[in-house]
Amino acid sequence: MRTFLQALVLRKIALAGAAVVLLIAVLAAFAPLIATHDPMGLNPVERLQGPSGRHWFGTDHFGRDIFSRIVYGARLTLVGGSGVVFFAISIGILVGVLSGYYRSFGFAAMRLVDVVMSFPALLLALALLAILGPGLLNVILAVGVTYLTRTARIMFGLTLRVKEEVFIEAVRSIGAGSVRILGRHVLPNLVSPLIVQATFTFAFSLLTIASLDFLGVGVPPQVPSWGNMVSEGRIYITRAPGVLLFPGIFIVLTVLAFNLVGDVLRDNLDPRFREHLSGARR
Repeated sequence: MRTFLQALVLRKIALAGAAVVLLIAVLAAFAPLIATHDPMGLNPVERLQGPSGRHWFGTDHFGRDIFSRIVYGARLTLVGGSGVVFFAISIGILVGVLSGYYRSFGFAAMRLVDVVMSFPALLLALALLAILGPGLLNVILAVGVTYLTRTARIMFGLTLRVKEEVFIEAVRSIGAGSVRILGRHVLPNLVSPLIVQATFTFAFSLLTIASLDFLGVGVPPQVPSWGNMVSEGRIYITRAPGVLLFPGIFIVLTVLAFNLVGDVLRDNLDPRFREHLSGARR
C-alpha cells in the first residue's frame, strides 16, 4: 500500500484519477444525504431548466433534478460494476486456473472461451439480455459473461507458467496434492495480475452497462442511471444540453479514473517498475 501511494504521488494524473474514484464512492455511499432533491420527483413546471442555485445541474424533460439523479446513478454504477467484477473474476479464475492446471479440461474449456470471445462484447450482452430480460441482475450476468472470458484467458496463461516453476515441482515431489498446490502455491501467485485485471474490468464494464441502458435494454428507463440519462437527454441536446452533458461527463471521468488507477497498480506490481521507483527516490 505504501509503495502504491508513493507511485500515485509521482504520477499526478493518476492521483487525480484516484480522487475521482473516491468522489464517486462517496456519492454512492451518501447519496440520500448529498442529493438535493428526490431523484424520481416530477415537476413539469420546471422542466428543461439550466443550472441554477436551486438545481445545480438543471432539470430534465420531466422536471427531475439532474444532480440528484447523477448522485443516485453513481450508486447504481458502482453496484453494477462491482457485480460484473465479482462474477467475471470468480468464474474466470476458476475456469482459467483449472484449464491451465488440467490440460485435458483446458483444451475443451479454452475452445469454448475462444468461441465466446469471437463475439463483440456489446452484441453478446444484447443477445443474453434478449433471453434473460431487463433488470440490474440480468445486466450484471450478461456483461459478466462477456468479461469472464478475458479473465479466464489471462489466468490460463499465468497458470501454465506458474505450474512449471521449480518450487511447484519441489512441492509436488514431497507428495502435495493438486488441491494443496492450487490453493497454497498457484493462486497466491496470481493475486497481483488479478487485482489489475479487476480494475480494468470494472472500467470497461461501466461503458458496456451504460451502453445497454442507452439502448433501452438495461435497467428500466425511470431508474436514475447515467446511461438512461444520456439516452433521454439526446433528444434535447440543443434545447437543454446539460441533460446529456453532465451524465456523459461522469461516465467519461469514472472510466478514465479507474483506468488510471489500474495503470498505477499494474506498474506498481511490476518488479521492473519497482526498481525504477527505487532509483527515482535515490
